[in-house]
Amino acid sequence: MLKTVLAGAAALAIAGSSIVYAQQRMQEGAGPDVARHWRPSQDDVNAFTDARVAALKAGLKLTVDQEKNWPAFEQAYRDMAKQRAERMRARWEQRGDDRRDQRADNVNPIDRMQRRAEALTTRGAALKRLADAAGPLYQSLDDAQKQRFQILSRPMGPRHHQHFAWRMRRGGDEDRR
Repeated sequence: MLKTVLAGAAALAIAGSSIVYAQQRMQEGAGPDVARHWRPSQDDVNAFTDARVAALKAGLKLTVDQEKNWPAFEQAYRDMAKQRAERMRARWEQRGDDRRDQRADNVNPIDRMQRRAEALTTRGAALKRLADAAGPLYQSLDDAQKQRFQILSRPMGPRHHQHFAWRMRRGGDEDRR
């Protein structure tokens, strides 16, 4: 119970500090674009990953036998989160270059397909490692833990932010009807 409370408090503290930071930047005259285009630092990314891992582990309430499968899963999860952060950072850095290329009509569709194929291969390999590591852990869980795993692990899935945004536009649970 204490772990759950601590994980929740950590997640709230991180989210709250982000909001305060954005508000401070806007008050300093940085304008709404800075708050809208906030880019997390490496420390932010690490803190969010730590909070997600802690929340998942606390929510599962693993037994001693199940704990044996946790380290492999956690490492694969952290590796995937690190890879995602690196991909996002590279995308932010390339945005200015890509816009200049598009304005000059220098976009080569074959190069774009090659980059996309490489990115998909890399992400696919990381997802495969995560699935391989999660398999033994998931198989050791009871039905209640499996249900909690599905709910708590949604943020590690692809486009998780789009899923939640879609549900909010639809009015919550209407998609279940």
